[in-house]
Amino acid sequence: MRPRIPSIPYPSPPASQQHSQNGSPAPDGDMAADKDGPPPAKRRRISGKTERTTEHLDLRSDTVHPDQQRQLDRLVNVLHRRQKIVVIAGAGISVSAGIPDFRSSQGLFRTLKEEYNLKGSGKDLFDASVYKDDASTSSFHDMVNTMSRLTKDAKPTAFHHMLATIAQEDRLLRLYSQNVDGIDTGLEPLKTAIPLAKGTDGKWPRTVQVHGGLDKMVCSKCHDLADLEPTLFDGPVPPTCTRCVEVNDIRVGVEGKRSHGIGRMRPRMVLYNEHNPDDEAIGAVTKDDLRKRPDAVIVVGTTLKVPGVRRIVREMCATVRDRKGGVAIWINSDPPPITKDLEDCWDIIVQGPCDNVAKHAAMRRWDEPATSEVYSEVSEGEAKK
Repeated sequence: MRPRIPSIPYPSPPASQQHSQNGSPAPDGDMAADKDGPPPAKRRRISGKTERTTEHLDLRSDTVHPDQQRQLDRLVNVLHRRQKIVVIAGAGISVSAGIPDFRSSQGLFRTLKEEYNLKGSGKDLFDASVYKDDASTSSFHDMVNTMSRLTKDAKPTAFHHMLATIAQEDRLLRLYSQNVDGIDTGLEPLKTAIPLAKGTDGKWPRTVQVHGGLDKMVCSKCHDLADLEPTLFDGPVPPTCTRCVEVNDIRVGVEGKRSHGIGRMRPRMVLYNEHNPDDEAIGAVTKDDLRKRPDAVIVVGTTLKVPGVRRIVREMCATVRDRKGGVAIWINSDPPPITKDLEDCWDIIVQGPCDNVAKHAAMRRWDEPATSEVYSEVSEGEAKK
């Protein structure tokens, strides 16, 4: 209930200051009349959310149509100016490095099916069931050997280097990488921690390997970690754990006790239908990143078929687009999935190779000395006009 205004005979204001009956109401109580008291509290202006629209940018060729220059300017400005960028990347960012993706016509799921004469899809070699029989285990080990050799020979792409530059400038809040090739984490600014954990500074590593990687192997018994040696994965029998062997030799040979068994090594990559050992840590990182309210999210080189990654994308896009000026970007040769849970997710849809995005961004490489030049393209506000 509004407080009653005291009936004090204040003089009427001049005609030019009088409010019409349709004007704003007078301030409540004595607040407007007491010149010696505290100033009246400011009223917060509440406005409806600005309607979001999705812009499209075609970068499938080296030239950009003049009608899309504004969209390109906006994209480049986001890459150069945003301070809390989250990137969620899939196999598409490594294709130009010679690493095949999974689901395209030339992807691993198809080529592995033909190479190993599989009844189902090549996806079966990335399922936990590969350890159920000798034939599938042997095929899995062959695939690990091939993939490891490819990743060791691969060089970072232009897009990898762009991400590393953004990270070095401390503008990359997080890279969620679905890739097991380790090309990204091989760059100093994009290093990770295995297993995923906070560093001594209390911060999470810059890159989160959502599905693990091919650079480490782990014991199924004692969980000891070691650098992956692909030559050990030959045939159907996984290599033994050297740490388990040492412990067993002491226990049996020196202490005369019964053996507790010796574990077997396997690549520290997450297969379908098995638990992710970093699951809780990934959830904690995601929660922290959402709390920090990133100002841009870039989803690149992925088909978003994995439910856990899809959920991260949905939550990140919702958080980014909920803040003023936040921008959610899709970059892929194919359009984004058209599904209920991902509708109204994108501000910019870029169709084309991600390396073309890096080319137009034209950033210095992270391992080159910084220059004093200031990025002088139009501001994002101007780019959106």
